[in-house]
Amino acid sequence: MIQLRYFQVDAFTDIAFKGNPAAICLLEEELETEVMQAIAAENNLAETAFVLKRADEGFDLKWFTPTVEVNLCGHATVASAHILWQKNILPQGKIAEFFTKSGRLTAEKKVDLIELNFPAYEISEKEPPNRLSEILGASPVNVVYAKDRFIVELASVEELKNLKPDFNALREIEMTVVTARGTGDFDFYSRSFAGAHGVDEDPVTGSSHCCLVPYWASKLNKIDFFAYQASPRGGELKLRLEGDRVLIAGKAVTVIEGKFMF
Repeated sequence: MIQLRYFQVDAFTDIAFKGNPAAICLLEEELETEVMQAIAAENNLAETAFVLKRADEGFDLKWFTPTVEVNLCGHATVASAHILWQKNILPQGKIAEFFTKSGRLTAEKKVDLIELNFPAYEISEKEPPNRLSEILGASPVNVVYAKDRFIVELASVEELKNLKPDFNALREIEMTVVTARGTGDFDFYSRSFAGAHGVDEDPVTGSSHCCLVPYWASKLNKIDFFAYQASPRGGELKLRLEGDRVLIAGKAVTVIEGKFMF
């Protein structure tokens, strides 16, 4: 029987049952992709992360939704770093260095925040999916594309919060990130839909902010942001654009600890 150290962490929040839950599996040796995918399907969370200490410095990190392996995941990276420090696998002052499908990524403890250093995605043009307004149940004021997802700007935060999209139709198109100019404390709001990856609505999506930050930087003429992802669970992110990188910072709280056995 194989036993893996297992944790569930709510990321981009310090309150249990808020933010985005991620499962973290600490590996002693490599697992086959099919096994990791089966574990992720069993967890049925937006992401399950698999962390394996390298022989030299750093950790190999892979992310899986219930149906596919993904190239980048913010909240599960926050959760992975949180566990490495919490369980003294990595000293408190040491930067967490991860080797992933998106290259070398780092996480650094900044007082009570965990700050990720992620790539910034270039904004481009691409023909939107047919019937996008009908699928979302809203009329976009702007639609652009970045990396592997559409960014859809709506006219108001209220329209974004009240959005009731056709999830069946969204499963047939690429990831769609809906955003709106902020009010009050927040510079902008967003919601993220990834039905094609087995996640109808992702609670708080770090990777989407790799394109949202460059998008809003050009519109608001600033580089520092405080953002809110307005999913039912909700989550807060502190963000900064630094050249071709995006710094994404948030909190995390452990809610489950145990063993995964199979």
